[in-house]
Amino acid sequence: MRISAKADYAVRASAELAAASGGQPVPAEALARAQQVPHRFLEAILSDLRREGIVASRRGAGGGYVLARPADKVTVADVVRAVDGPLVFVRDARPSDLEYTGAAASLLHVWVALRVNVRAVLEQVTLADLAAGSLPDVVRVLTSDEAAWENP
Repeated sequence: MRISAKADYAVRASAELAAASGGQPVPAEALARAQQVPHRFLEAILSDLRREGIVASRRGAGGGYVLARPADKVTVADVVRAVDGPLVFVRDARPSDLEYTGAAASLLHVWVALRVNVRAVLEQVTLADLAAGSLPDVVRVLTSDEAAWENP
């Protein structure tokens, strides 16, 4: 499974907004600088996040972006879906919409299991968790195994 640059940047910028003091608007330039992401690409991402109700924009002096909902009510899954769509796609289809036959028939169960596990992590981690640096137990347990950090 690959996480797109768009999704990665979206989550990072959203975490910055969650960490912003007092919910003050943060200019896109400041978000881009803080996370070392291309400003123009981030502007397009913020537009997607605004359209999906993750962030809101404020115009004028002191304007910028804020989270549209409390940080503890926005999951990483929400942000990824806002910019990339469903979490797990196989050939541009949802696993539940696929059909396999013969020797590959059970492959459908593998794709659905993958989706369940991706959800189990991304739907448990909120922007508040990221901003506080305090991840849920499900993530801490999975990453405590040294093998999790190895590239096979």
